[in-house]
Amino acid sequence: MRVAIAGAGNVGRSIATELLANGHEVLLIDRDPAAIKAASVPQAEWLLADACEMSTLEEAALERCHVTIAASGDDKVNLVVSLLAKTEFGVPRVVARVNQPDNEWLFTEGWGVDVSVSTPRIMSALVEEAVSVGDLVRLFTFRQGEANLVELTLPPDSPISGTAVGEVSWPEDTALVAIIRGRHVHDPGADMRLEAGDELLFVAAPERERFLEDLLSPKDSA
Repeated sequence: MRVAIAGAGNVGRSIATELLANGHEVLLIDRDPAAIKAASVPQAEWLLADACEMSTLEEAALERCHVTIAASGDDKVNLVVSLLAKTEFGVPRVVARVNQPDNEWLFTEGWGVDVSVSTPRIMSALVEEAVSVGDLVRLFTFRQGEANLVELTLPPDSPISGTAVGEVSWPEDTALVAIIRGRHVHDPGADMRLEAGDELLFVAAPERERFLEDLLSPKDSA
């Protein structure tokens, strides 16, 4: 798989190193000569140019790339790169880095983004996931399917504790994908009984999250 990465800072170079280790072809694009001088990924191809320019992306032969990653530290740059990659070069999958959480709403298919990754949002979600019991925590958003990866740790007073997975009436557009119990990850088979303390991972439509939380951990209305 051929991948173009716009932005050769610490994030871009780290992604490139991982992809190269997995056997992919990687092209790094950056207009800052210092990025190349500081390069720690000599196995990658390099293009010293502005990724927001059409001529640069033509030179990069972006139409031959399976994935484009907009990984710069500037959200405006990442949006422009995403839009050009998708609309002008037909790149099948565009992944964009979100630096400012307030800008997340912009990173949609309208700007050519298939998947957006907000590091601040992920970090805060992981903190919440570590300390929250009974509250639904959104870990990741899948833009194309308009669905989220969400987690909830089943509280001791959950009404479905002790119930088999197959006996629960889950909300529509919701799928239980894994149960983490202790140090083990379990496939949520129909006969597996839920226990207090289980970490449940779901893929769910955003509008179903409230129903899912109410089912798993209904709040006292008193």
